[in-house]
Amino acid sequence: PLDNKEETAAAKCTQPCLGESLSISDLECSLCIRMFFEPVTTPCGHTFCKECLERCLDHRPSCPLCKQSLREYLKAGRYSPTVLLQDIMLAAFPTQLAERRELHRAEMAELSNLTKNIPIFVCTMSFPGIPCPLHVFEPRYRLMIRRCQESGTRRFGMCIYENGKSFADYGCMLEIRQVELLADGRSLVDTVGRQRFRVLSRGHRDGYHTADIEYLEDKKVSGEELQELQCLHESTYRLAQRFCEHGDLTSRHILMQHGPLPEKEEDIQASADGPTWCWWLISILPLDPSYQLNLFSCTSLRARLSQLQHVLMALLQQPP
Repeated sequence: PLDNKEETAAAKCTQPCLGESLSISDLECSLCIRMFFEPVTTPCGHTFCKECLERCLDHRPSCPLCKQSLREYLKAGRYSPTVLLQDIMLAAFPTQLAERRELHRAEMAELSNLTKNIPIFVCTMSFPGIPCPLHVFEPRYRLMIRRCQESGTRRFGMCIYENGKSFADYGCMLEIRQVELLADGRSLVDTVGRQRFRVLSRGHRDGYHTADIEYLEDKKVSGEELQELQCLHESTYRLAQRFCEHGDLTSRHILMQHGPLPEKEEDIQASADGPTWCWWLISILPLDPSYQLNLFSCTSLRARLSQLQHVLMALLQQPP
């Protein structure tokens, strides 16, 4: 039997062999041609970076190499890391693995900036404090939602399409509350509106739109102006209550879908976007999207309440 010294010597002999018999190219993902990062192996026996495989499955539920169906694998929604391969990479190429991890970390840091190159979902009007359920099926948006989760921000911008531009100049940050993955890779994403923003410049990343933005904030007022604002707020809220109680059948149907009118807030200037009930009302009223956008971009709570009061009075005076 070998004594301890001989055993160590034998181990030292075998250790370099791993690095000598392998080259970096043996540990490259066939999709990104970079060293594996979080390698996963499919039921058909092919190994890819987890992110690379996910991006392929966004487009087609089959193995990128042998084309075998991966529907069941996709349905499970779980990717187990190929631990042996990770151990081999760590033992044979620790420096290169550390570099690969650092590269991924830098990519994630870039994706988690919330004013530069933020992802933009071009779809519908969304509003601060108001839920916005989404059905995500396009490959570019599947990738976008996954990145928002992986980067940890769980946020992206929502803008409506505008003629002559790829999307409108104003939008709302949405926060992902829950994602329900469906068997074919589509997902139901439960989001809620956060801050409003103005688009400063537009860009692209991997098929979806991006933008540099600045956040909007209502102008604060004080003294006599604030007292007037509070009176306007009270009277507009009462009109909103009347509309919800005495509106026509269409508005009753809307109330069943959107729930009741939110409560008044104690401090009407506490939020940068003003009271949530205003946004709830704007989201349910039968308004043209361009008019909604006009109210949305306005940073005067007084002007917004006056407009709402005008709309509510017109609707309440309509003959049945």
